[in-house]
Amino acid sequence: MRILRDPQYTRPQDRGASAAIGNFDGVHRGHCHVIDLARRPGAPLGVVTFEPHPRAYFAPDAPAFRLMNASARAHQLEKLGVEILAELPFDARLAGLSAEAFARDILAQGLGLSHVVVGADFCFGQGRSGTAPMLRDFGARFGFEVTIADLLTADAGAVSSTAIRAALSAGNPREAAAMLGHWHRIEGPVLHGDKRGRELGYPTANMAIEGLHVPKLGVYAVLVDVLDGPHQGTYHGVANLGIRPMFMRETPNLETFLFDFSGDLYGATVSVGLVAYLRGEMRFDGLDALIVQMDQDSRAARAALALT
Repeated sequence: MRILRDPQYTRPQDRGASAAIGNFDGVHRGHCHVIDLARRPGAPLGVVTFEPHPRAYFAPDAPAFRLMNASARAHQLEKLGVEILAELPFDARLAGLSAEAFARDILAQGLGLSHVVVGADFCFGQGRSGTAPMLRDFGARFGFEVTIADLLTADAGAVSSTAIRAALSAGNPREAAAMLGHWHRIEGPVLHGDKRGRELGYPTANMAIEGLHVPKLGVYAVLVDVLDGPHQGTYHGVANLGIRPMFMRETPNLETFLFDFSGDLYGATVSVGLVAYLRGEMRFDGLDALIVQMDQDSRAARAALALT
C-alpha cells in the first residue's frame, strides 16, 4: 500500500483511483461498507483520510477519543486491499479550504480521483459547509463520479465510532467487535517498564495508550500479533489495562503477558486485540496475593480464548 501525505506527489499510475473518503477511526463495518462500494475493476482502490483527526485539530485539549492511531488504521486498511492511502495533513490550510476548493484542488486536480464514495452524513470544507449531495454536484463539474453510501445499522442501531467507544467504556469488547468486524486493537511499540512482572514470573510487554480512547480499566483476555522482529507471529495472552493500584501508576498503560512465549519484544511493534473483559483493577495486600490472582486471570483468559 502506498501512503500519500501530499497530493502533489501523486504518481501517474495512482491517478484514476476510486476512493472512499472519511476519518475511518476504528475501520468498522460501516467504513468497510463504504470502502467496498469504492471497489471498481481497473481502478486502484484508495482511501482519503486526514491526520490528525479533524476533531483533534479543532479541540486539541479535549479528552482522547481515537480508537486507532494512524499506523494501526493503515495496517487495517491494507488488510482490506487498499492500494493507495491519501493521509492528508489536517492543518490550517486544509481546514480553510471551501467545499468547492476541496473537491476541485484536492480530489480532482491533486489526487486525480475518478470516483469517490462517502457516507450519507459526510461533511467537508470550511465550517463543514459541504454535504454529500453537494459533493455529487462538484464531481459532475470536476470530472469524478460520486456514490453516497447509506449508513450501516446493527441490531443495537447505527454502527459508529461513538457506539464502539461506548461499548469499550462499558467493558464489552465483543459488542464492540460486532460493530468493528474485528477485535478492537491497541497497537504500538513495546516499551521498557519497571520490570516488576518479570520478578513475579509474569514478564509483560508494556505499551502506551496516549492519545487513544481508554476502554474500561481492568484485565482482558487478548490476542496478540507481533508485527515485526524475530518473534513475529500471533499469540494468546492476558493483559492489564490501567494504573496498577498496588503500584500507584499515574498514567494508564497496557501490560500484556504472552502465553507460552520466551523472548525479548522491546522495540517490536505489537497489536493487542481485546477479546474478553475478565475483571476490574484490584488492590492486593501483598505480592503473594497478586501472584495468586494473576494465576487465576491466566486460567480465565485461556478459557475465554478457547471459545473464540
